[in-house]
Amino acid sequence: MKKTLKYFAWACAALCLAAPAALADDDKAVNDDAAVARSLDIFNSLYKELNTFYVDTINAQKTIENAINAMLDDIDPYTEYIPAKEADDFMTISTGEYGGIGSYIMERTVNGVKGVYISGPYEGSPAARAGIRTGDRIIMIDNDSTTGWTSDQVSKRLKGQANTRLTVQVVRPWEEDSVKTFNLTRETISVNPVPYYGVTRDNIGYIGLSTFNEKSAQQVRDALIELKKDPRVKNIVLDLRSNGGGIVEGAIQIVGCFVPKGTQVLVMRGRDKSSERTYKTTTDPVDTSIPLAVLIDGGSASASEITAGALQDLDRAVIIGSRSFGKGLVQSTRTLPYDGMLKVTIAKYYIPSGRLIQEVDYGNRNADGSYKKTSAADSIAQIFHTAHGREVRGGGGITPDIKIEPRELKRIVYNIMRDQWDFDFATKYVAQHRDEIPNPADFEITDEIFNEFKAFIDPAKFEYDKVCEQQLATLRKTATTEGYMNDSTAAQFDRLEQMLKHDLDHDLDLHRRDISTLLSQEIMDRLYYQRGQVQNAIKNDECLDKAQEMFNKPGEYNRILNITGKKSKKKR
Repeated sequence: MKKTLKYFAWACAALCLAAPAALADDDKAVNDDAAVARSLDIFNSLYKELNTFYVDTINAQKTIENAINAMLDDIDPYTEYIPAKEADDFMTISTGEYGGIGSYIMERTVNGVKGVYISGPYEGSPAARAGIRTGDRIIMIDNDSTTGWTSDQVSKRLKGQANTRLTVQVVRPWEEDSVKTFNLTRETISVNPVPYYGVTRDNIGYIGLSTFNEKSAQQVRDALIELKKDPRVKNIVLDLRSNGGGIVEGAIQIVGCFVPKGTQVLVMRGRDKSSERTYKTTTDPVDTSIPLAVLIDGGSASASEITAGALQDLDRAVIIGSRSFGKGLVQSTRTLPYDGMLKVTIAKYYIPSGRLIQEVDYGNRNADGSYKKTSAADSIAQIFHTAHGREVRGGGGITPDIKIEPRELKRIVYNIMRDQWDFDFATKYVAQHRDEIPNPADFEITDEIFNEFKAFIDPAKFEYDKVCEQQLATLRKTATTEGYMNDSTAAQFDRLEQMLKHDLDHDLDLHRRDISTLLSQEIMDRLYYQRGQVQNAIKNDECLDKAQEMFNKPGEYNRILNITGKKSKKKR
């Protein structure tokens, strides 16, 4: 008769949500606040009784956190409880700053040994300057062995007040004298939201933006000003791909780099009309006429979508790539007792045409329990109009003006990433060829490097996802059950099984392009950090190729934006 704490937590959460409605059914005149108070009394009494009489000891903190999270999960995925132990990480994301040595770390098991590894120091950080490298395994911090530690435990020891000292000892693979000791001083680490900007394709000023923190807008403005000083730059590309967003004000300010001061960018609407807020640009622009393209994909969300969507609605930029994520909800943080925080959805945002780009309506569910879409299919979704009268649609994210379908992740590429063959090969390759590797603009995965990678993979240890084999076995069983299996059918199954057997050497060659991209990114990270990764990746970039084609085709940019067309009233 013993019930798990998981079910108790769910029940408590359900009670908090459902009780007000149930109580109101008995008395329609019940005040909402009174209903909430009664529900909380029930919850409080229930927990006290359970804690007093339940057969086993209950972990109060864990149980209540489970109840809180179950309640919030039923609302939307962006409303969340942030306990005190996670507050520092949350503030790091928001502000782009923290105290530490400046490195990503990861937990992994290699040859049966669990450890925490350096997965990438920030360029210019204390870790990078001291000589700590990607692939190093942390074995000691100060005088404490890290054997058996989790990445969270290691992270807490590496972080701390600026100007405090620590000693880190690592094991470095592919070197004879593999144990290295580093004496470091923690600093205030500033996460650079613009890892790279520069000139590409002869006349394009490229700006890559990875996140929206407190420094994003100024970094973009500074990069734009510097690029405009280069006489080669005739066009600008702002890359928001895989940028999950962040601070909304950063989006307003970045849009303000390209449009006149006082331009309306965003309207936020909460649960009542009095909470409505209108956001306009507040600074003088850098350039309101230079041709501009914005790159997006399915990983572009929130502030990225505000930036791209506003520039599209204002006919200030051509959007290139694949449809964005579709997050039109705004969150704010509220302080809670004992240093916790609640990140809560407070509003929906509407970009200049008046459209909401939210993909999912978390307030309504289908019969099967899944959430409904905010809008219907494109063919019947509500139509809005840009400043120059172009049709755009609400719901479902931002649809690019020039669509490029994202490349499908092949299963063998996923297997390589999952088991980190690319990571380990890059560590080995750079250790053995560090002085031979050219700068990011010139580096390529040659036949020699690719063959070296193929030789690095041990076929006996390479694990395929055996999807084909599993589905074929299921089909065999079904054919037997339904009476279709005979000698002829069995022979055909045997033949198909042979055809579907994995040939590692063939599969690696078949997917060389995607695998080479992985290897390039890992190798560049070890020598040139994120800046080098971006600089190398944009050499062979389909979205940038499309942008170049559009910019260089006479009249194409103006045609797409209908710049010479008549302006029409925006549909609200």
